[in-house]
Amino acid sequence: MPTDKPTGVLFDVDGTLVDTTYLHTVSWWEALRQLDRPIPMATIHRAIGMGSDKLLDHLLGPERDRSGDQKLRDSHDTLFAEYWERLVALPSAADLLRACAERGLRVVLATSAAEHEVAALRRALAADDVIHTVTCSADARESKPAPDILVAALEQSGLAAERVVFVGDSVWDVAAAGQLDIPCVGLTCGGTSRGELAGAGAVAIYEDPAALLAGLDDSPVARLG
Repeated sequence: MPTDKPTGVLFDVDGTLVDTTYLHTVSWWEALRQLDRPIPMATIHRAIGMGSDKLLDHLLGPERDRSGDQKLRDSHDTLFAEYWERLVALPSAADLLRACAERGLRVVLATSAAEHEVAALRRALAADDVIHTVTCSADARESKPAPDILVAALEQSGLAAERVVFVGDSVWDVAAAGQLDIPCVGLTCGGTSRGELAGAGAVAIYEDPAALLAGLDDSPVARLG
């Protein structure tokens, strides 16, 4: 690869760098319960990683009455906001970001979280000094598994798809990256199994940010140099 073009790593945040997957699961479960739409938590968990529009279609069906969707979203946001001050980064998440930056890679948070949630996620990470670019849901017309948020991340960071790796924790992350031919490294810390991530097309799989950091020299990230 020519060395005059920038390289970088795009990171999903929820469930990949910050331990929020099950908090979102519980928040959606309660929001749905309050509107008499009970869905088992295991089913909800498997949909986490989609944006709220795709998630509700997935859980409730695309032909449903959508009149209560905004109330569901607002309820989820209110419930999830109760955790903001207690959010915790996953093991070595900030160290992983710094290790990537030390290699000369642009560190990009390609999150489709709402803008008001992004600040809480960044506080939990405590790595703003090495973060080059951050997206939010407002930057994408469609949420994952559509690739819009990754397209926005590339455009805002000045990176090309062939010069990056994406790190995510869900099959929806892998699917979004695949539409742009971006290699996706999967992490199981969001609760998705190695088999599911591999089956979706992840090029390498690690337990969590700490495991990826420990194996960084032999990972797809190292091949960006």
